[in-house]
Amino acid sequence: MSDEVTKFILGDTAISAIEQAPPRRRRFFGRRKQERPTLTHCENCGAPLSGPYCAQCGQPAIDYRRSFGHVLVDVLNEFLNWDSKFFATIALLIVKPWRLTNEFVAGHRVRYVHPLRLYLLASILFFFAVNYGARGIRFDPTKFPDEKRAEVAAAIADKRGEIEAEMNKENLTPEQRQKVQKALDYLTKPTSSATTTPTPEQTPSATAAPGASPTAESGQQTYGPVGDRPFVVFDDAKSTTPFERWIEARAKEKMGEHGTKMGLFISTLFSNLPYMMLCCIPLFAFVLKLLYIRRRLFYIDHLIYALHIHTFFYAGVMLIVLATIGLNRFAPGAIAGWLIALLWIAFVTQIFLSIRYVYRQGWFFSLFKFLFGGFVYLMVLVFALAITFFATLVLP
Repeated sequence: MSDEVTKFILGDTAISAIEQAPPRRRRFFGRRKQERPTLTHCENCGAPLSGPYCAQCGQPAIDYRRSFGHVLVDVLNEFLNWDSKFFATIALLIVKPWRLTNEFVAGHRVRYVHPLRLYLLASILFFFAVNYGARGIRFDPTKFPDEKRAEVAAAIADKRGEIEAEMNKENLTPEQRQKVQKALDYLTKPTSSATTTPTPEQTPSATAAPGASPTAESGQQTYGPVGDRPFVVFDDAKSTTPFERWIEARAKEKMGEHGTKMGLFISTLFSNLPYMMLCCIPLFAFVLKLLYIRRRLFYIDHLIYALHIHTFFYAGVMLIVLATIGLNRFAPGAIAGWLIALLWIAFVTQIFLSIRYVYRQGWFFSLFKFLFGGFVYLMVLVFALAITFFATLVLP
């Protein structure tokens, strides 16, 4: 039956009702969900689209004027690649890091995450964990041994009346008074090993550093056991040049007069380590270039392997630390120790096998270059750490 006859029999109104698409269900507050049409032309250059990317300029065929959830998924996918590519890369990196490098150098790149992006992600996670762990480090110069604590307790006991009298003059709240009383009681509490009052000869000079005592003949300071010594001691007499005095002034400012700010300084130093390691990766690739100079490999090949092996190092250390925490909590001590030792042995073995299978040399030469190259790179890291320490010290 032709269209004209059908319309004549049923009528234009019925045909229009039949051909019309069924109405969509209304959403909340009576609003309809409007689907944006699929892009047919590139929004950048206007070329016709035949796939997910423009064949003319390479821009993705993505319409960003949509819900925030879709945009957030796109951002996460662009940065992290949370898809089969990401998980395949991580699995191959942990199990066979050498194969990941060989695949990428051979040109099979579309199925794996880019080495630099992978390194940056692992570096962010690793140094975030390091900085989080460094916050638990506390340098408390007030923790005296028993004999020193007895001296402090005797001095506070003699002046406690004056301290309480001054405290009564101040407008302190009951909570503040209670805290001061607790501090005084704690400091004047007698110890089991040292209960005698020190003699004037045993009391160190008020101007000397904690743990130091000047001698009568030479005027030099001598220090007792390591536990009684201050963290940092600055000797103004040895600073002869203006540069040394400037360095000493910066050290006092950053670390404190006797190391009272050492925790803050170490935290700042840890925050600079990611930049140091990122600068050391090209140096590690240069060391590999010198070790395998007869192989006639491009520098970029060594750089790709350097990025992969550093990423494996960060991921391996994090996994071993997590496994150590779990084993120490749920497994017996002896079994946990053996398992942790096996994990570290497997970790070092994976690094050695990566050199063996990436550069395809014999076992003897691979072992020699693994040890020698590791020693050279360790010296590079020590030198870079010294530069980072100096930069952290002198920079504002």
